[in-house]
Amino acid sequence: MVFSSAAARRCAAFATLLTLMVLPVLAQPGTLSGFPFLRMEPSARAAALGGAYSAMYGSDVNALFYNPALLNADMHRSLSVSYLNHLSDLNAGFVSYALHREGLGTFGGGIRFMSWGEIERADENGIRDGTFSAGDVALTLGYAGQQSENLRYGANVHAVYSGIDSYSASAVAADVGVAYLVPAQLLTVSASVNNLGATLSSFGETTDELPVDLRLGVTKRLQYLPLLISVTGYNLHDLGNGPEGGTAADNIFSHLAFGGELQFSDAFQARIGYNHRRHQELKTKSRLDFAGFGLGFGLSVRRFVLDYGFNSWSSFGRLHQFTVRTSV
Repeated sequence: MVFSSAAARRCAAFATLLTLMVLPVLAQPGTLSGFPFLRMEPSARAAALGGAYSAMYGSDVNALFYNPALLNADMHRSLSVSYLNHLSDLNAGFVSYALHREGLGTFGGGIRFMSWGEIERADENGIRDGTFSAGDVALTLGYAGQQSENLRYGANVHAVYSGIDSYSASAVAADVGVAYLVPAQLLTVSASVNNLGATLSSFGETTDELPVDLRLGVTKRLQYLPLLISVTGYNLHDLGNGPEGGTAADNIFSHLAFGGELQFSDAFQARIGYNHRRHQELKTKSRLDFAGFGLGFGLSVRRFVLDYGFNSWSSFGRLHQFTVRTSV
């Protein structure tokens, strides 16, 4: 079969894209879908907790990406900037901000973006012909209100864009969520549906699907120990989708993320998290493999909070994420 030069470049570009897509999609919760960068952890704290963040009520504005109902007055004028050093030449950044208006509610906004770096272009014969770039970006606007003293509700809207060379895909999506607070028990329970929407354009003839996610979350601060425990159930609309060849226990735990935060003081916290699906899909035959585990800490200095998160991807490499939060 003979290809034109333009067709050859297009095939080579898509082949390269599919190869690169394996890295960020691998070990992400749920089935393979379009716009996989929407599943990435938007902050170092969330990454260190293994993604168990859907009921993390507090002052961290990044919680809006998990459940918009978590937006609250404590986030007023809160700004967060995160950087993720991903595998290979992939880099990602996240910016979020919130404002509270008494009598109206809390408004939030965010930007998530990912750069794939420069990629070599080649034709069907492997002859190189310059480079091209690829990237993803999502813009988010959110709102949360209070139904009663304990019950909160919220919604996000997203504009999503992915580009590779001269080709692109775009979508609009929304999140809706609720959160129930029990302050006397130091307990938060939440539920949300994330990334509901429609694809406006796709890279190829097959429509790229949004990574829809039904989530339930529980966070509990122990009364007599400085320990915050968080559990998130994700992809609960697709419970039959577990790791290939996994046991019944694997199928159950593949929809759960666990996190723990030791709150030694307001100035310092230590964190650990575990995502079983990531462990199962990334681990090697080695007996000791920390794939799926997260570690990190939070450090407050004056008006600034520095969060660090580390995640092991087994033989693929290690991810380091940094977040700086402050009030402006």
